[in-house]
Amino acid sequence: MTGHTEEEAARPFGKKCRGEKHVSFPPDEEMVSGFAESRDTQRDGDSLTLTEIILAYKQSCGKHRVEPKAEIQEQIKNITCLYKRARCFDLKGVHLDYHSCESLEEILKSVQFNLINLQGAELEENGASSLLDMILYYESATHLDISSNASMGVSGWQALARLLKQSGCLWRLDACNIPMLEYPAQALSKALLSSRLTELHLENTCLSGKPLFTLVGALKKNSALQELYLCDNELNSYQDAMQLGELLKYNHTLKTLNLSNNTISDTGLEELCDGLRVQQSGLRTLVLSNNQITHHGMTHLKRVLPYLRTLETLDLGRNNLENQGIHILKESLMMNRSITQLSLASVGITCEGAVVLAEILAESRVLLSLDVRENRILTGGLMALALALRINHSVLQLDLDQNPKEEKDEFLIEIQKTLLSRISELCVANATAASSASVSPRDEEETTAPLPSAPGAATQTAD
Repeated sequence: MTGHTEEEAARPFGKKCRGEKHVSFPPDEEMVSGFAESRDTQRDGDSLTLTEIILAYKQSCGKHRVEPKAEIQEQIKNITCLYKRARCFDLKGVHLDYHSCESLEEILKSVQFNLINLQGAELEENGASSLLDMILYYESATHLDISSNASMGVSGWQALARLLKQSGCLWRLDACNIPMLEYPAQALSKALLSSRLTELHLENTCLSGKPLFTLVGALKKNSALQELYLCDNELNSYQDAMQLGELLKYNHTLKTLNLSNNTISDTGLEELCDGLRVQQSGLRTLVLSNNQITHHGMTHLKRVLPYLRTLETLDLGRNNLENQGIHILKESLMMNRSITQLSLASVGITCEGAVVLAEILAESRVLLSLDVRENRILTGGLMALALALRINHSVLQLDLDQNPKEEKDEFLIEIQKTLLSRISELCVANATAASSASVSPRDEEETTAPLPSAPGAATQTAD
């Protein structure tokens, strides 16, 4: 874009109607060269045919001296309706240099998408800046994936910040596998102060330390973001966990926080629990799987669980909690009235831990889903869970390993299969009762009926 008239420059940027697009970027920023053409000669995308769009794209490629990409043309051919957003513009792994990015304007001015996937497109600074400015100008995407583009440079990050601040339709951003160094973290954080974004994925972005501090500083004031994914960032149990605890103290609009595959550990969990303690409204899902947490960390969690009012999903999977950790959590889980989904997959429990869980299930009236796969739960543990489900009427799904474990006796193997089938049947019965208009209690005699002796089918939660 070469410039604006004084009238255009004076208009505030807002959500634009197609066919009448106005833009006002910061005066010192480089504008996209392709936007210079007059609005009077610019065609409305809804009036074009797919053939005309493809022809315009080919002509643009010729103008910018790049080869038209067959995969792009094929995607345009498969669009079914130009009067609403197409599902996806998938450019994953398609090398896009500056001229390739410029050539895409003929498509972006004619078609809007739900998702534009630029993952691994090798965007460099000028190309990224140009393309992201186009996406903003034409409101091209509601979901943008720029993951695995580590060379966007200062101009690229400035363009992304403009997009986040000014877009009226973008609700999700994926920026994974990009080192979130000082400037990118600053640009992203500043944009989040006024962004409408509701879902943000920053997996594997080296956010530990100062970049996380910068991000949390912005998110404390953000009132739009609802889902934050910070997996695989080597977040530690000291400064990082303290920052996340502070985030939970001040932000009450965030509903999902996924911290899987980090090193929060027991010390860091204490910091998170300090933040959870003041979450009277807000967080509904907390994922802490694979964070080097042990049974010692459960002493911090048990203190806060009875007071949580909004947390519905808690994932503690792939942490070494062992039976002792389940014993520690027992009373607080019984007192909690909000958690409906609990994951304890691969936490090192045996039949002893399963018996404790069975006691929790027998008392629970709110738990809907429990995942205990990849644990050493044998016949005794399955028996306890099956007995608990005769009393429990809330659990709709109990995930268990389907292959009998460590039992050599054929009789015990058959008993395990029978118990798995019975557990599945009881979950189905709960689901059926829950979906009916009038839920009536099961016959009292069912609670005293013997377990079926014939082997049953695998449960619905098979791996």
